[in-house]
Amino acid sequence: MSPTICPCYAPADREIAAAIAAFLEQGTDVRVFLEEGALSPNQDLAQKAREARMADVVLVLFSRNSLPAPWPRSQWEDALVREPAEEGVRIGFVKCDDCTPPQVLKPQFELSGLALPGLRQLKRWVRHRGAAYTPAGGLGSPAGATDLEELGVAIADRPGAATVSGAALAFEFARAYREDFDEILALDCGDRTVAALAGDLASQLGLRLEGDLEDNLGRLRDFCSARRFLMMLYNVLDPARELIFGGHCSTLTAEGAAADVPPLPSDPLRQAQHAFTHLDSSTDWPELCHLARQGLRQARDQGRIAECYELMLQWNTVAEVCSDRAVMDESARELLWILESWGRTEEARSVDYRRAAECDDQMMLPF
Repeated sequence: MSPTICPCYAPADREIAAAIAAFLEQGTDVRVFLEEGALSPNQDLAQKAREARMADVVLVLFSRNSLPAPWPRSQWEDALVREPAEEGVRIGFVKCDDCTPPQVLKPQFELSGLALPGLRQLKRWVRHRGAAYTPAGGLGSPAGATDLEELGVAIADRPGAATVSGAALAFEFARAYREDFDEILALDCGDRTVAALAGDLASQLGLRLEGDLEDNLGRLRDFCSARRFLMMLYNVLDPARELIFGGHCSTLTAEGAAADVPPLPSDPLRQAQHAFTHLDSSTDWPELCHLARQGLRQARDQGRIAECYELMLQWNTVAEVCSDRAVMDESARELLWILESWGRTEEARSVDYRRAAECDDQMMLPF
Protein backbone atom coordinates (compact mmCIF):
# COMPACT_ATOMS: atom_id res chain seq x y z
CA MET A 1 0.00 0.00 0.00
CA SER A 2 1.28 3.49 -0.83
CA PRO A 3 2.44 5.67 2.10
CA THR A 4 0.00 8.43 3.00
CA ILE A 5 0.65 12.12 3.67
CA CYS A 6 -1.61 14.66 5.33
CA PRO A 7 -0.67 18.34 4.87
CA CYS A 8 -2.05 20.66 7.56
CA TYR A 9 -2.74 24.12 6.12
CA ALA A 10 -4.94 27.19 6.28
CA PRO A 11 -7.75 27.31 3.71
CA ALA A 12 -6.13 30.43 2.21
CA ASP A 13 -3.03 28.31 1.45
CA ARG A 14 -4.92 25.60 -0.42
CA GLU A 15 -3.30 26.44 -3.76
CA ILE A 16 0.17 26.01 -2.23
CA ALA A 17 -0.84 22.77 -0.51
CA ALA A 18 -2.30 21.42 -3.78
CA ALA A 19 0.92 22.24 -5.68
CA ILE A 20 3.01 20.44 -3.04
CA ALA A 21 0.65 17.45 -3.14
CA ALA A 22 0.83 17.25 -6.94
CA PHE A 23 4.63 17.39 -6.90
CA LEU A 24 4.89 14.63 -4.30
CA GLU A 25 2.34 12.37 -5.98
CA GLN A 26 3.93 12.56 -9.41
CA GLY A 27 7.48 12.11 -8.12
CA THR A 28 7.02 9.31 -5.61
CA ASP A 29 4.53 6.60 -4.71
CA VAL A 30 2.39 8.36 -2.08
CA ARG A 31 -1.23 9.32 -1.50
CA VAL A 32 -1.90 12.83 -0.22
CA PHE A 33 -5.01 13.58 1.88
CA LEU A 34 -5.32 17.12 0.60
CA GLU A 35 -8.94 17.93 1.49
CA GLU A 36 -8.66 16.39 4.95
CA GLY A 37 -5.72 18.66 5.85
CA ALA A 38 -7.47 22.04 5.64
CA LEU A 39 -7.98 23.80 8.97
CA SER A 40 -11.58 24.06 10.15
CA PRO A 41 -12.91 27.30 11.63
CA ASN A 42 -11.43 27.96 15.09
CA GLN A 43 -8.90 25.12 14.64
CA ASP A 44 -5.12 25.66 14.88
CA LEU A 45 -2.22 23.70 13.39
CA ALA A 46 -1.56 21.75 16.60
CA GLN A 47 -5.12 20.44 16.67
CA LYS A 48 -5.07 19.58 12.97
CA ALA A 49 -1.69 17.83 13.35
CA ARG A 50 -3.25 15.54 15.95
CA GLU A 51 -6.02 14.63 13.50
CA ALA A 52 -3.50 14.15 10.69
CA ARG A 53 -1.60 11.41 12.52
CA MET A 54 -3.88 8.88 10.85
CA ALA A 55 -1.47 9.34 7.90
CA ASP A 56 2.07 7.95 7.71
CA VAL A 57 3.58 11.42 7.26
CA VAL A 58 2.29 14.75 8.57
CA LEU A 59 3.31 18.02 6.89
CA VAL A 60 2.61 21.23 8.77
CA LEU A 61 2.46 24.23 6.43
CA PHE A 62 3.46 27.44 8.20
CA SER A 63 2.37 30.75 6.70
CA ARG A 64 1.07 34.13 7.79
CA ASN A 65 -2.39 32.62 7.31
CA SER A 66 -1.86 29.60 9.56
CA LEU A 67 0.72 30.61 12.19
CA PRO A 68 -0.84 32.04 15.37
CA ALA A 69 0.78 35.11 16.91
CA PRO A 70 1.75 34.65 19.62
CA TRP A 71 1.99 30.86 19.80
CA PRO A 72 3.51 29.73 23.10
CA ARG A 73 5.51 26.51 23.08
CA SER A 74 3.17 24.96 25.61
CA GLN A 75 0.39 25.10 22.99
CA TRP A 76 2.21 23.18 20.25
CA GLU A 77 5.05 21.09 21.77
CA ASP A 78 2.97 18.03 22.64
CA ALA A 79 1.12 17.92 19.30
CA LEU A 80 4.10 18.68 17.04
CA VAL A 81 7.02 17.08 18.89
CA ARG A 82 6.34 14.70 21.77
CA GLU A 83 3.23 12.83 20.57
CA PRO A 84 4.47 12.14 16.99
CA ALA A 85 7.73 10.82 18.46
CA GLU A 86 5.88 8.54 20.85
CA GLU A 87 3.62 7.20 18.09
CA GLY A 88 6.37 6.86 15.46
CA VAL A 89 4.70 9.28 13.05
CA ARG A 90 7.01 11.27 10.78
CA ILE A 91 6.27 14.99 10.87
CA GLY A 92 7.85 17.74 8.76
CA PHE A 93 7.43 21.50 8.74
CA VAL A 94 7.09 23.66 5.63
CA LYS A 95 7.63 27.41 5.52
CA CYS A 96 5.43 28.82 2.75
CA ASP A 97 6.20 32.57 3.01
CA ASP A 98 8.11 35.06 5.19
CA CYS A 99 6.48 33.93 8.45
CA THR A 100 8.64 32.98 11.46
CA PRO A 101 7.89 29.44 12.70
CA PRO A 102 9.56 28.01 15.83
CA GLN A 103 13.20 27.26 14.99
CA VAL A 104 13.32 24.10 17.10
CA LEU A 105 10.90 22.26 14.77
CA LYS A 106 12.90 20.01 12.42
CA PRO A 107 13.09 19.15 9.61
CA GLN A 108 12.01 22.40 8.02
CA PHE A 109 11.64 23.05 4.31
CA GLU A 110 11.74 26.46 2.65
CA LEU A 111 9.04 26.49 -0.03
CA SER A 112 8.38 30.19 -0.45
CA GLY A 113 7.49 30.61 -4.11
CA LEU A 114 7.43 26.81 -4.52
CA ALA A 115 11.06 26.76 -5.65
CA LEU A 116 12.22 23.42 -7.10
CA PRO A 117 15.20 22.93 -4.73
CA GLY A 118 12.90 23.08 -1.70
CA LEU A 119 10.31 20.81 -3.30
CA ARG A 120 12.98 18.25 -4.16
CA GLN A 121 14.41 18.41 -0.65
CA LEU A 122 10.92 17.75 0.75
CA LYS A 123 10.30 14.89 -1.68
CA ARG A 124 13.58 13.22 -0.74
CA TRP A 125 12.76 13.53 2.95
CA VAL A 126 9.35 11.95 2.32
CA ARG A 127 11.02 9.08 0.44
CA HIS A 128 13.47 8.77 3.35
CA ARG A 129 16.03 6.73 1.46
CA GLY A 130 18.58 7.00 -1.35
CA ALA A 131 19.09 4.79 -4.36
CA ALA A 132 21.20 1.66 -3.98
CA TYR A 133 23.25 2.28 -7.10
CA THR A 134 25.97 4.95 -6.96
CA PRO A 135 27.80 5.55 -10.24
CA ALA A 136 31.58 5.42 -10.20
CA GLY A 137 33.43 8.71 -9.85
CA GLY A 138 35.59 10.44 -12.41
CA LEU A 139 33.23 10.22 -15.36
CA GLY A 140 34.64 13.10 -17.33
CA SER A 141 33.87 16.77 -16.80
CA PRO A 142 30.84 17.65 -14.66
CA ALA A 143 27.74 18.33 -16.71
CA GLY A 144 26.38 21.84 -16.95
CA ALA A 145 23.87 22.80 -14.29
CA THR A 146 21.32 23.70 -16.96
CA ASP A 147 21.54 20.23 -18.53
CA LEU A 148 21.12 18.51 -15.18
CA GLU A 149 18.26 20.79 -14.17
CA GLU A 150 16.39 20.10 -17.41
CA LEU A 151 16.82 16.37 -16.93
CA GLY A 152 15.74 16.68 -13.30
CA VAL A 153 12.49 18.34 -14.32
CA ALA A 154 11.92 15.81 -17.11
CA ILE A 155 12.56 12.50 -15.34
CA ALA A 156 13.40 13.01 -11.63
CA ASP A 157 10.55 15.27 -10.56
CA ARG A 158 8.09 13.04 -12.41
CA PRO A 159 8.21 9.77 -14.37
CA GLY A 160 9.35 10.19 -17.96
CA ALA A 161 11.92 9.35 -20.62
CA ALA A 162 14.83 11.41 -21.95
CA THR A 163 17.76 10.97 -24.31
CA VAL A 164 21.21 12.55 -23.98
CA SER A 165 24.12 12.54 -26.39
CA GLY A 166 26.78 11.12 -24.08
CA ALA A 167 27.08 8.59 -21.28
CA ALA A 168 29.07 11.02 -19.09
CA LEU A 169 26.02 13.27 -18.73
CA ALA A 170 23.82 10.26 -17.90
CA PHE A 171 26.13 9.12 -15.09
CA GLU A 172 26.49 12.68 -13.78
CA PHE A 173 22.70 12.91 -13.63
CA ALA A 174 22.46 9.57 -11.81
CA ARG A 175 24.98 10.76 -9.23
CA ALA A 176 23.20 14.09 -8.67
CA TYR A 177 19.64 12.70 -8.51
CA ARG A 178 20.10 9.22 -7.03
CA GLU A 179 17.99 10.11 -3.97
CA ASP A 180 14.96 10.67 -6.21
CA PHE A 181 14.76 6.97 -7.14
CA ASP A 182 14.31 3.66 -5.37
CA GLU A 183 16.95 2.07 -7.59
CA ILE A 184 19.14 3.11 -10.50
CA LEU A 185 19.61 0.28 -13.00
CA ALA A 186 22.36 0.70 -15.60
CA LEU A 187 22.57 -1.41 -18.76
CA ASP A 188 25.48 -1.29 -21.22
CA CYS A 189 23.52 -1.94 -24.42
CA GLY A 190 26.14 -1.99 -27.18
CA ASP A 191 25.06 -4.37 -29.92
CA ARG A 192 23.41 -6.80 -27.50
CA THR A 193 19.99 -8.26 -28.18
CA VAL A 194 16.84 -7.37 -26.29
CA ALA A 195 16.74 -10.90 -24.83
CA ALA A 196 20.26 -10.47 -23.41
CA LEU A 197 19.46 -7.03 -21.98
CA ALA A 198 16.24 -8.31 -20.41
CA GLY A 199 18.23 -11.15 -18.83
CA ASP A 200 20.82 -8.73 -17.43
CA LEU A 201 18.09 -6.48 -16.04
CA ALA A 202 16.29 -9.41 -14.40
CA SER A 203 19.59 -10.48 -12.85
CA GLN A 204 20.09 -6.99 -11.35
CA LEU A 205 16.56 -7.11 -9.93
CA GLY A 206 16.93 -10.64 -8.57
CA LEU A 207 14.16 -11.95 -10.81
CA ARG A 208 14.20 -15.41 -12.40
CA LEU A 209 12.46 -15.16 -15.77
CA GLU A 210 11.93 -18.52 -17.45
CA GLY A 211 9.38 -17.50 -20.07
CA ASP A 212 9.90 -16.43 -23.66
CA LEU A 213 11.02 -12.91 -24.48
CA GLU A 214 7.50 -11.48 -24.74
CA ASP A 215 6.49 -12.91 -21.36
CA ASN A 216 9.74 -11.75 -19.76
CA LEU A 217 9.30 -8.20 -21.03
CA GLY A 218 5.76 -8.21 -19.70
CA ARG A 219 6.92 -9.28 -16.24
CA LEU A 220 9.71 -6.71 -16.24
CA ARG A 221 7.28 -4.01 -17.34
CA ASP A 222 4.84 -4.87 -14.56
CA PHE A 223 7.61 -4.98 -11.96
CA CYS A 224 9.46 -1.81 -12.98
CA SER A 225 6.49 0.39 -13.88
CA ALA A 226 5.12 -0.04 -10.36
CA ARG A 227 8.36 1.28 -8.80
CA ARG A 228 10.26 4.54 -8.87
CA PHE A 229 13.27 3.26 -10.81
CA LEU A 230 15.65 5.05 -13.12
CA MET A 231 16.49 2.82 -16.09
CA MET A 232 19.77 4.08 -17.50
CA LEU A 233 20.58 2.68 -20.93
CA TYR A 234 24.01 3.73 -22.18
CA ASN A 235 26.15 2.87 -25.20
CA VAL A 236 22.88 2.60 -27.12
CA LEU A 237 23.25 1.83 -30.82
CA ASP A 238 19.58 1.21 -31.59
CA PRO A 239 16.72 2.49 -29.43
CA ALA A 240 15.64 -0.33 -27.09
CA ARG A 241 12.01 0.75 -26.93
CA GLU A 242 11.03 -2.55 -25.28
CA LEU A 243 12.94 -1.43 -22.15
CA ILE A 244 11.02 1.84 -21.71
CA PHE A 245 8.45 0.64 -19.19
CA GLY A 246 6.54 3.80 -18.23
CA GLY A 247 4.41 3.93 -15.10
CA HIS A 248 6.45 5.21 -12.13
CA CYS A 249 9.70 4.23 -13.89
CA SER A 250 11.88 6.82 -15.66
CA THR A 251 14.27 6.00 -18.52
CA LEU A 252 17.46 7.82 -19.52
CA THR A 253 19.00 6.75 -22.83
CA ALA A 254 22.55 7.75 -23.73
CA GLU A 255 24.49 7.27 -26.92
CA GLY A 256 28.12 6.28 -26.61
CA ALA A 257 30.06 4.23 -24.07
CA ALA A 258 31.13 5.48 -20.66
CA ALA A 259 34.89 5.33 -21.05
CA ASP A 260 35.67 5.54 -17.33
CA VAL A 261 33.25 2.80 -16.28
CA PRO A 262 35.04 -0.53 -15.69
CA PRO A 263 33.98 -3.15 -18.25
CA LEU A 264 31.53 -5.75 -17.05
CA PRO A 265 32.99 -9.17 -16.27
CA SER A 266 32.91 -11.46 -19.28
CA ASP A 267 31.09 -14.59 -18.15
CA PRO A 268 30.53 -17.64 -20.39
CA LEU A 269 27.03 -16.54 -21.44
CA ARG A 270 28.18 -13.06 -22.42
CA GLN A 271 31.17 -14.54 -24.27
CA ALA A 272 28.93 -16.88 -26.23
CA GLN A 273 26.45 -14.12 -27.07
CA HIS A 274 29.28 -11.88 -28.26
CA ALA A 275 30.85 -14.65 -30.33
CA PHE A 276 27.62 -15.41 -32.21
CA THR A 277 26.93 -11.74 -32.95
CA HIS A 278 30.49 -11.18 -34.23
CA LEU A 279 31.03 -14.19 -36.48
CA ASP A 280 33.73 -14.00 -39.12
CA SER A 281 35.66 -16.35 -41.34
CA SER A 282 38.41 -16.83 -38.77
CA THR A 283 36.04 -18.17 -36.12
CA ASP A 284 37.18 -21.54 -34.78
CA TRP A 285 34.17 -23.87 -34.98
CA PRO A 286 35.09 -26.25 -32.12
CA GLU A 287 35.77 -23.26 -29.85
CA LEU A 288 32.44 -21.71 -30.86
CA CYS A 289 30.67 -24.96 -29.97
CA HIS A 290 32.46 -24.99 -26.61
CA LEU A 291 31.28 -21.44 -25.91
CA ALA A 292 27.73 -22.32 -26.92
CA ARG A 293 27.61 -25.22 -24.48
CA GLN A 294 29.08 -23.14 -21.65
CA GLY A 295 26.68 -20.27 -22.32
CA LEU A 296 23.74 -22.67 -22.45
CA ARG A 297 24.71 -24.19 -19.12
CA GLN A 298 24.96 -20.83 -17.39
CA ALA A 299 21.74 -19.47 -18.88
CA ARG A 300 19.85 -22.62 -17.94
CA ASP A 301 21.22 -22.59 -14.37
CA GLN A 302 20.13 -18.96 -13.96
CA GLY A 303 16.69 -19.53 -15.47
CA ARG A 304 17.43 -17.26 -18.45
CA ILE A 305 15.55 -19.49 -20.86
CA ALA A 306 14.80 -16.86 -23.50
CA GLU A 307 18.56 -16.44 -23.89
CA CYS A 308 18.98 -20.21 -24.08
CA TYR A 309 16.50 -20.24 -26.93
CA GLU A 310 18.17 -17.36 -28.77
CA LEU A 311 21.63 -18.90 -28.38
CA MET A 312 20.48 -22.32 -29.57
CA LEU A 313 18.82 -20.80 -32.64
CA GLN A 314 22.09 -19.07 -33.52
CA TRP A 315 24.12 -22.23 -32.90
CA ASN A 316 21.75 -24.34 -34.98
CA THR A 317 21.90 -21.89 -37.89
CA VAL A 318 25.71 -21.86 -37.95
CA ALA A 319 25.84 -25.65 -37.59
CA GLU A 320 23.66 -25.98 -40.69
CA VAL A 321 26.04 -23.72 -42.64
CA CYS A 322 28.97 -25.85 -41.42
CA SER A 323 27.07 -29.10 -42.28
CA ASP A 324 27.67 -30.36 -38.73
CA ARG A 325 24.71 -32.73 -38.34
CA ALA A 326 25.68 -33.73 -34.80
CA VAL A 327 25.54 -30.14 -33.58
CA MET A 328 22.37 -29.51 -35.58
CA ASP A 329 20.79 -32.41 -33.71
CA GLU A 330 22.15 -31.28 -30.31
CA SER A 331 20.97 -27.68 -30.67
CA ALA A 332 17.58 -28.74 -32.09
CA ARG A 333 16.97 -31.00 -29.09
CA GLU A 334 17.65 -28.04 -26.79
CA LEU A 335 15.21 -25.93 -28.79
CA LEU A 336 12.68 -28.73 -28.52
CA TRP A 337 12.66 -28.93 -24.72
CA ILE A 338 12.50 -25.13 -24.42
CA LEU A 339 9.47 -24.87 -26.71
CA GLU A 340 7.77 -27.72 -24.88
CA SER A 341 8.41 -26.06 -21.51
CA TRP A 342 6.72 -22.92 -22.85
CA GLY A 343 3.73 -24.89 -24.07
CA ARG A 344 4.42 -24.06 -27.72
CA THR A 345 3.68 -27.60 -28.87
CA GLU A 346 3.12 -26.91 -32.57
CA GLU A 347 6.49 -25.18 -32.89
CA ALA A 348 8.09 -28.01 -30.93
CA ARG A 349 6.62 -30.60 -33.33
CA SER A 350 7.91 -28.61 -36.29
CA VAL A 351 11.42 -28.45 -34.82
CA ASP A 352 11.38 -32.18 -34.02
CA TYR A 353 10.19 -33.08 -37.52
CA ARG A 354 12.93 -31.03 -39.12
CA ARG A 355 15.54 -32.39 -36.69
CA ALA A 356 14.61 -35.97 -37.48
CA ALA A 357 14.45 -35.32 -41.24
CA GLU A 358 17.91 -33.74 -41.32
CA CYS A 359 19.73 -35.70 -38.64
CA ASP A 360 18.20 -39.17 -38.21
CA ASP A 361 18.82 -40.63 -41.66
CA GLN A 362 15.19 -41.64 -41.99
CA MET A 363 12.18 -40.50 -43.93
CA MET A 364 9.61 -38.60 -41.85
CA LEU A 365 5.94 -38.79 -42.70
CA PRO A 366 4.18 -35.41 -42.83
CA PHE A 367 1.97 -34.66 -39.86
